[in-house]
Amino acid sequence: MKPSAPPSDIHHTRSAKGKAGSSVKLFLVMWIVLIALGVLGAYYYSNHLQQQMITQLQTHNQQQISTLKADYEKQLTTISQEISDLQGQVQSFNELLTFTKDNANDKTDNSNKLYTQLSEVKKQLETLQKKMDLLK
Repeated sequence: MKPSAPPSDIHHTRSAKGKAGSSVKLFLVMWIVLIALGVLGAYYYSNHLQQQMITQLQTHNQQQISTLKADYEKQLTTISQEISDLQGQVQSFNELLTFTKDNANDKTDNSNKLYTQLSEVKKQLETLQKKMDLLK
């Protein structure tokens, strides 16, 4: 029976090597699948973080824009009010100047004071007009 014993050992050795080879192949395939899943998961997670960051930036930018718009409108309203006040003053000075010119004689020279005041008001009005143009 000795001749029959070695072939049975060879048969067991070959089948053991075949099982070990398939186990190694299965192990490598599983590692490749796990690595691929890890890379895919990292890709999707980075895309998720990118979208989240973009959404946060858009929200923050919209808040800043609305704040700037409100501030701009407030400044524009204030300057418009100042301009209308100055225009009222200019109109009243013009009326007073016209009255003074009509009633002036050679002895009094009050009209020069009114011209000075009127030129100062006009300068202020021009300054405010420039500011308003800059805000536009």
